[in-house]
Amino acid sequence: MAGPGTSGAAVASGIPNDCLFCRIVAGEIPSQAVASTPRTFAFRDIAPTMPSHVLVVPRDHIDSAATVTAEHAEVLAELFTTAQQVAELEGLTGRGYRLVLNVGDDALNSVGHLHLHVLGGRRMEWPPG
Repeated sequence: MAGPGTSGAAVASGIPNDCLFCRIVAGEIPSQAVASTPRTFAFRDIAPTMPSHVLVVPRDHIDSAATVTAEHAEVLAELFTTAQQVAELEGLTGRGYRLVLNVGDDALNSVGHLHLHVLGGRRMEWPPG
């Protein structure tokens, strides 16, 4: 049975059939791992927009930030501490970095699995996009 924030299209293993990031977390699709914790996995974006562009995802499927509830508090905290670890590993903490959560088509969210972008390595502009 699907839990909070899941797509409901779970297979017997609990991994949604069509979720790219669930398949990466499961090791079915190769990725360049950067960091890993019991609840999160961080890997390099395959189409980076910055010198450092890493995605941090929860190991359990959550559709997006729009579906997050109070029940997700612990995994969200770990998502952010993993992002901090990634920033340290990537040498971004001294100069700064950006954390981005995209929700929906207008934000160009292309994978229906909550993911936090860790972006850095050069000076950025504001506003983005």
